[in-house]
Amino acid sequence: MKQPAKQGGLWWGVALLLVTTLAAALPKEKAASSDQGPIDNQATKATKALYYNLLNLSGKQVLFGQEDALAYGVEWKNWHKSRSDIKDVCGKHPALVGWEMSKLGQGELNIDSVNFQHMKSWMKEIYKIGGVNTLSWHMDNFVTGGDSWDVGERVVKTILPGGNHHEAYKQKLDLFADYVQSLKVGFLFKRKIPIIFRPFHEHTGGWFWWGRPHCTAEEYKTLWRFTVDYLRNEKQLNNILYCYSTDIFKDEADYLAFYPGDEYVDILGMDDYHDLSIKGKSEDLVRRLRMLVHMAEEKGKVPAFSETGQEAIPDEKWWTQRLLEPIKSDSVASRIAYMMVWRNARKDHHYGPYPDHPSAPDFQTFSEDQWLIFEGRIPDLYRFPK
Repeated sequence: MKQPAKQGGLWWGVALLLVTTLAAALPKEKAASSDQGPIDNQATKATKALYYNLLNLSGKQVLFGQEDALAYGVEWKNWHKSRSDIKDVCGKHPALVGWEMSKLGQGELNIDSVNFQHMKSWMKEIYKIGGVNTLSWHMDNFVTGGDSWDVGERVVKTILPGGNHHEAYKQKLDLFADYVQSLKVGFLFKRKIPIIFRPFHEHTGGWFWWGRPHCTAEEYKTLWRFTVDYLRNEKQLNNILYCYSTDIFKDEADYLAFYPGDEYVDILGMDDYHDLSIKGKSEDLVRRLRMLVHMAEEKGKVPAFSETGQEAIPDEKWWTQRLLEPIKSDSVASRIAYMMVWRNARKDHHYGPYPDHPSAPDFQTFSEDQWLIFEGRIPDLYRFPK
């Protein structure tokens, strides 16, 4: 009787070894560990929770977002009810909304004609539904007074410490800090709204004065580090996650050429319109996202598809066939935490659907995919799981 039992135990052990070996070989979803946090050790609890939960979305679901979504859409603006073109099409707001800080301190309106005070209300609304707000800043040229696309002067070196326009840059950061500090909700106990800040984006291109042709890598890194240190240490702005966001890149070395260091970045982002254009290829988009995810996971950072879209969306099946299917079907590229399309300004310049658009039915199908997160199914991003 003992001998068969011994053989059974042997076979059981072999089977267990095989199962364990196969399990070890399978790809794993990376979960955030309890000691992973944002670069700001003094970040608010909600900001730390947001970082943790964005990391934990990897491989599970993706937040869908749009720039300026609640402020205006195709043929409407300044609607003071809860409205967005996205909601008009599918019945739900996007889970993430981008906003713009350009022209801060120069009047009531930003570069997109959005009232800064109204913008605060919309940002609070997104936070209250559990969503995420992200800020970009198409900052004016400090040398010429032109806009971000005025690249005729080497501006970056002039706003670094010791530069002719350094104090003017600090004054801009002071205005930004005051604005972000005022983003609070609550009656008796005010809570700061966590923000994703994406400064000096798309620097791998040459269309902005901070782009690669217009400054050295060291100048860009120094500017980024000064900005973070000033906001975090001098202004004690502790409700920000910092997103480093390139345009398209060739390889990891190209992506990291201007990277300021792990201690200065929370989110690795990529803006990519090229690969989703008529002449673009989905396989190139997936290849870049795979590299982005690998770099983010190696560094313990959040990977994000920070800006994308195709102007006017000429393909009726663009949402499901060009955007959703290629990313979702790839086991690595699908591990981004969020994706955001650009704004809906008018019928000849929009990146999301609106009710009469030919792609609206496809977007409804797109929004029903459980891999994507819209209003109504946003997880609790501002608390640590129990």
